[in-house]
Amino acid sequence: MSSATWRNVFTYNKYTQIAARALRASLKEEERVAAEKRGLTILRYQRWENGQGGPQTYLVPPAESDAAKKSAAV
Repeated sequence: MSSATWRNVFTYNKYTQIAARALRASLKEEERVAAEKRGLTILRYQRWENGQGGPQTYLVPPAESDAAKKSAAV
């Protein structure tokens, strides 16, 4: 497959998703688990009315764990 042939089949995002999955599958168990955890995404949304943001709501609430308790806020 040439470098441009994959573009006829799927998008760049799909290509990178497939490449990342193949890379994670080739890792040793410990590194693979750590890489899969980094790949998880938490999505939340917030409804705005009259210039004021409402409460943030998780699309899928995360499971309770130490990672969920940590915050990037300083």
